Amino acid sequence: MKNLKSILKIHEGGKIETTLKKPLNNKAVLSQVYTPYVAEVSKLIAKNKAYKRKYTIAGNTVAIITDGTAVLGLGDIGPEGALPVMEGKAALFKKFSGLNAFPICLDTKKPEEIIMIVKAIAPVFAGINLEDISAPRCFEIEDALQNIGIPVMHDDQHGTAVVILAGLINAVKIVGKKMESLVVVVAGAGAAGTAITKRLSPMVSDVIVLDSKGIISKDRTDLSEAKKKYLTISNKKSLSGGLAEALRGADVFVGVSAPNIATREMIESMNEKAIVFALSNPTPEIMPDEAIKGGAQVVATGRSDFANQINNALAFPGIFKGAIDVGALKITQEMKVAAAEAIAKFVKKPTAKKIVPSIFERGLAQAVAKAVGKASKK
Repeated sequence: MKNLKSILKIHEGGKIETTLKKPLNNKAVLSQVYTPYVAEVSKLIAKNKAYKRKYTIAGNTVAIITDGTAVLGLGDIGPEGALPVMEGKAALFKKFSGLNAFPICLDTKKPEEIIMIVKAIAPVFAGINLEDISAPRCFEIEDALQNIGIPVMHDDQHGTAVVILAGLINAVKIVGKKMESLVVVVAGAGAAGTAITKRLSPMVSDVIVLDSKGIISKDRTDLSEAKKKYLTISNKKSLSGGLAEALRGADVFVGVSAPNIATREMIESMNEKAIVFALSNPTPEIMPDEAIKGGAQVVATGRSDFANQINNALAFPGIFKGAIDVGALKITQEMKVAAAEAIAKFVKKPTAKKIVPSIFERGLAQAVAKAVGKASKK
């Protein structure tokens, strides 16, 4: 771990700020920026709200909304604890897509209050990025905000699913398998696991999902209503048991759950040329070297110090930019698939050590935005 003093130093005073886009250095400019002549712009927008996109920050600013209940690997640390993370995300928006973004950390855990607040502040923004809100509340909140006139996306769900699909598109090329023949095991039935399952289930042979108690199967009597929905799109062979039983004969393991839950022996029981995405942070479900010893041919983690980092930052800047640039009202499934394909295509010659690009590769967000915008127009 880096020295705490150096970490605090980079956060001191915050990581983002507002700045002037037009010079404000004399009375003539002041009279146009503010009173009296700003009234002319206000009257114009009052007559036609569409003008706010052209003449205010509402055309290129994203609200990053959280209640601090599911922050990184820290869990429910509250809105104040979540603020440094949301600031960081705002910095990523600006760096990689050019969009302004502002963190809004809400001191409420009630879905109905969060929904009401987001609807009330929506006129100021071009998009809403829901972030680090715990499941299953996050599903209700996102669903309720899909018709507010601007794109709304819960990034923990869909950003993760998009980047995993991108990595999988390239991984199957390396191992010589077809997407539609894959049996995928997803460990973790929270926000990310749900989105991954929904995204992959129409594209692969089967998805087997596990929560902390084992495989989500028909013989379970302890399933919540949210988890019962998995039964319609997963586990076609009605497997039961734990991770060891789920991985036997599987082609892909996607972990979005907890550290050190998989063993080398479990990976050995998978089909040849297995693909392992162990994304728990900071400690993966299985360390890459152990997965490789178990026979995995392609291994990805959520960490930057290993090959193949599955990072939401590969997706969300371009997805929001693409949606906002074309004035999309929603971020559709087609737009998410287009984003995944664009990320995958950005790696010209995929290898076992590189199935996704680095977030610092120039032009990535713009390529994703272009693909998303094109999908939106369709």
